[in-house]
Amino acid sequence: MELLKLLGILIVVIGFVLKLDSILIIMIAAIVTALVAGMDPVTFLETLGSSFVANRSMCVFVMVMVVTGTLERNGLKQAAANLMKKFKNASAGVVLAIYGVFRLVFAAFNVSFGGVAGFVRPIVLPMASAAAKKNGKKISEKYEENLKGMASGMENIAWFFGQVLFVGTSGMILVQSTLAGLGYNVELVDLMKVQIPVAIIAVAVAIVYYYLKDKQLSRKETK
Repeated sequence: MELLKLLGILIVVIGFVLKLDSILIIMIAAIVTALVAGMDPVTFLETLGSSFVANRSMCVFVMVMVVTGTLERNGLKQAAANLMKKFKNASAGVVLAIYGVFRLVFAAFNVSFGGVAGFVRPIVLPMASAAAKKNGKKISEKYEENLKGMASGMENIAWFFGQVLFVGTSGMILVQSTLAGLGYNVELVDLMKVQIPVAIIAVAVAIVYYYLKDKQLSRKETK
C-alpha cells in the first residue's frame, strides 16, 4: 500500500518520457496520489491551494518555464530572429545594450522575465545572433558562444544591480539589517538612492564592454 503512494511519481516520469502535456500530467499525478492516500476532494483542493500559496514563487517559475518551452517549440526563437531582420543597422552589441537598459528599468520595479532560461535563451539570444548574421554573414562557433555569455551576463548584471532599486526586496532588507547590526540605522529609501548611480554605472560599463567585444568578434569571427 505504501508503494502505491508513489504512483504519482511514476505517472510524472512516464508522462515526461512520452512528452505529454506537462501541466496535465502533473495534475493527473496529484489527483491519483490524493485518491491513493484516501484524501477527500475538499481536503485535496485545500492542500493544493495552500501549497500553491506557500510556494508561489516556485510555481510561477515553473509556469514561466512551461509556457516559454511551449512557445519556443512553436517558433518563438524564429520569430525573434525574424524581427531583427527588419532592423538592418542593428548589431548584436546594440541588441544587448538595449536589453540591458530595458532589463534595468524593469528590475527597478522587481519585475522578472524568467531569467536566462526563461527569457534570454529563447528571445534575447536569437535576436542578438540574427543581428550578428545580418547581410548573409556567417559567425563562428566562438562568436556564438561569446554571444551566449554576453547575453547571460547582461541579464545577471542588470537584474543584480537593478532589483536593489526596488524598496523592500530581500537584498535591500539584508543590507539594512546588516548595517543596523553595525550601528548604522538607515532607511530603505536612502539605500535605494545610493544604489541608483551604482546600478547605472554597472550597466553602462557592461554595455560598453559588450559593445566593444561584439565589434571585435564581428571583425575576426565572421565570414
